[in-house]
Amino acid sequence: MSTMNGEREGRSLRNLMWLGAAALLALPGIAMWRGVEGVHWTGADFAVMGVMLATLCGLVELGARLSRSLAYRAAFAIAAGTGFLTVWVNLAVGMIGNENDAANLVFAGVLGIAAVGTAAAGFRARGMAWAMAAAGVAQLGCAGFALFAGTAYEAALIALFALPWLLAAALFRAAQA
Repeated sequence: MSTMNGEREGRSLRNLMWLGAAALLALPGIAMWRGVEGVHWTGADFAVMGVMLATLCGLVELGARLSRSLAYRAAFAIAAGTGFLTVWVNLAVGMIGNENDAANLVFAGVLGIAAVGTAAAGFRARGMAWAMAAAGVAQLGCAGFALFAGTAYEAALIALFALPWLLAAALFRAAQA
């Protein structure tokens, strides 16, 4: 009985996640309808954000289905969320310079390391721990790059993005026990 209640609770939380994503996607439309200054989204903006949110929620769902371990699920959600935020920030304002600065392409390498490492690990916690640690180190490398291509302030913010990658690595390591 407790397993059934746990499954029902998990499903309810995931439904809430999807509803939250839909609400988040609706916010810019509401802001534009209300005439909020500075909010000017196009249909393409809504489409891109919709795909990004659906991908994020789909990845969280995948992580929840791959393991019953809370540490694994949390690690998967943190890694997916960090990837989402990396893409979102770079599309919106850019981490180095502005959103049109080609230097921001270095973050594709971080995302690639996480994605390819995950695939190579076959979604097993041990390999994913290494992949997320490598993504965190790559993120720190991007911070070093930003010292030359951007500003110290940008470099510090970029370095902070290494923390969730490293947290995901630690949680995946805990999940393998």
